[in-house]
Amino acid sequence: MSKSKETKYISVLMSNRSTKSYNLPSKYIDCDLIAGLGMIKEISSNKNSLSKLRTFHHTHNDWLFGYLSYDLKNEIEELSSENCSSINSDNIAFFIPEYVFLLRKNKLEVLTYQSKTSVDLLLNNYKNLDNKNINSIFLTPKESKEEYLNKIRKIKDHIQKGDIYELNYCVEYYAKEILKDPESLFIKLNNINRNPFSSFLHINNHYVMCASPERFLRKDGSSIISQPIKGTIKRGSTPYEDKLLINKLKGSQKDISENVMIIDLVRNDLSITANRSSVRVDDFCGVYTFDRIHQMISTISSEVPQDCHFINILETTFPMGSMTGAPKLKAMELIDKYEESSRGIFSGSIGYISPTGDFDFNVVIRSIIYNKEKEYISAGVGGAITISSDEYCEYEECLLKIKPILEALVN
Repeated sequence: MSKSKETKYISVLMSNRSTKSYNLPSKYIDCDLIAGLGMIKEISSNKNSLSKLRTFHHTHNDWLFGYLSYDLKNEIEELSSENCSSINSDNIAFFIPEYVFLLRKNKLEVLTYQSKTSVDLLLNNYKNLDNKNINSIFLTPKESKEEYLNKIRKIKDHIQKGDIYELNYCVEYYAKEILKDPESLFIKLNNINRNPFSSFLHINNHYVMCASPERFLRKDGSSIISQPIKGTIKRGSTPYEDKLLINKLKGSQKDISENVMIIDLVRNDLSITANRSSVRVDDFCGVYTFDRIHQMISTISSEVPQDCHFINILETTFPMGSMTGAPKLKAMELIDKYEESSRGIFSGSIGYISPTGDFDFNVVIRSIIYNKEKEYISAGVGGAITISSDEYCEYEECLLKIKPILEALVN
């Protein structure tokens, strides 16, 4: 890899040429890549974070790239968590970039920059990325198979008692290692698992290499869409087997039930800021094919008043229901009770906010997160638990989802 000087602020949002992908406001549709590089100003916070983000955006009226940590929930809902975190991320972290790049149909457009010479120098630093500097790393789950199975049984007891209807339970895989080349690792992960909401993020000591298939929320003017995923099945080895598996997922009452519960949760969240009668389900339990798996995805949309601030929309919808369960508040309390680690950036969201307050955010899943200072690598994996869940099948689904990450980390 050839980089004359490390850039500590990078956000690259990749569509992998998918139709369900990151999009900028309407004038910038059909982008294959959106990137912010370098830092003019930054904001990070663990208290009154969304209020500070509102003021920061209003003051600077510029592009922002960064993340919302899952633990932002503790501010929004006045929750607390005693779970430890070795990633140590802030609740929010965003930066105003020196450069904003768009790649569309193999044409690179630069929205903000200092000079053509500065752009050329910057791009030359990143043109020779490869896999040669990736060191092999083996991740260890925070809990054994038996511990996982036992917790799923306990969660189903809560469902049986009526405490919750659905809960997204996750396990952390980790390693205490130096990650030599996060940028090249992201390229390798993306080549293994090409998904429409992939992203690479570097803010100070934190790196995220994300191969997410899921959108959390997009705002384009007064239009809002959310696209939760619930329902996963492996790819087939032949087109015929693929078709059989797709039909199996389409007909799975368990997966449809999971999806419907989250659709209802998202509809309720969006209705808080929506114009009357504008919340609708545009795509009900559609099945979409990715490199390694098929996924069941629904699309829910709404229209908001023109004067509705983007912070109000984020505050009333975050964290995304697909990563909590329903009812959301009780599910989050039980997640803190049963999971071994604080989630941090995992199951949070990475994206951009435009100068006009439009935004697009993913769901941070299928991801490798690295704290360079602490030399700690983390990857979370999980799934939705309902009354019809089989704990052994849920465990196998976790192994299916984590497999591309384990492959990317080993040479």
